[in-house]
Amino acid sequence: MKSIILALALIATGVHAAEEADDNPCDKVENDVQTLECSAFSKTTAEDLLSENYKNLNERLQSLYGKNPTQLADITAKLKAAQQQWLKTREADCAVEAFPATAGSKAFTIAQNDCVARTSDERSEFLESIGQE
Repeated sequence: MKSIILALALIATGVHAAEEADDNPCDKVENDVQTLECSAFSKTTAEDLLSENYKNLNERLQSLYGKNPTQLADITAKLKAAQQQWLKTREADCAVEAFPATAGSKAFTIAQNDCVARTSDERSEFLESIGQE
């Protein structure tokens, strides 16, 4: 089980490891504590990127539709509703993915962190693709 969790953590965090040069806890993962630290780092990094891409998308929409307030309000409301729904779905999916690990255990936390990191990266790419010319 440990090796499976470690492998999942390393796969889910590979992109992040390449982007961070200094003090990356994912560089040398050799035990459960380091796997947990790496998964937390990956989750935070992915959520920060997701937030940045969401903000950048809102700026692109402002640029594209700013001259038409009705369209801007419509697309902004749709984006906000979609993002809120996606967050709910992500939380539900990650709860399923972490099952049957016991809530609060290292295995559960690592599985949750890895799921959030992976799905957030996927969502970031999607948000980044919208409104590109």
